[in-house]
Amino acid sequence: MSRIAKLSPETWDPELRSMLKTETKSSFELGNMRMLAHIPEAAKAVAHLMMTVKTKRILPERLAELVRLRIAFHNQCRSCMAVRYAGAAADGVDQDLVCSLERPAEAKDLSDADKAAIDYADRFAINHLSIDEGVYDGLRRHFTEAEIVELGLWCAICSGLGRLNATWDMVEDLPSAYQDKSGPIAPWKISETITPNK
Repeated sequence: MSRIAKLSPETWDPELRSMLKTETKSSFELGNMRMLAHIPEAAKAVAHLMMTVKTKRILPERLAELVRLRIAFHNQCRSCMAVRYAGAAADGVDQDLVCSLERPAEAKDLSDADKAAIDYADRFAINHLSIDEGVYDGLRRHFTEAEIVELGLWCAICSGLGRLNATWDMVEDLPSAYQDKSGPIAPWKISETITPNK
């Protein structure tokens, strides 16, 4: 059971309900908004940020999904690891590619750009102070300044919200493998996932 009470959408601020089109989404798809709805103005700001980042993304969906899943592993955010977004699947993210995240530096199906972004995400999630000029110089071989800024923002969102979600223990809507709390899990070891309608 989640550690923070989930609010039912019919109790939410009407503007937040409208923003998220709650009538078209499952409980799982509403995710942490079920808790964030306790603070409606902040929830609307988070929802707006997420919609902007996702709909105006300049990085490939494939890369954003790989970064998100790698950070979810570091955070042990089970709800983040369980979901696979349709846009990323359409951009080539399947379970075989997700399995590349176990050892990204050795993966043959990851490009040098993918590996540089995933290295950045790893550092961001577990040792952010190791991100120095050399890391940024390596990113510049593959990405524009705008793409690097977007990558950093995406890592910040995934790291921060993923950690928050993990502390809220939002697992009751997940496949059983993600509910097992006997030890760390990894998205490359569990093939059962949830694909939201969005």
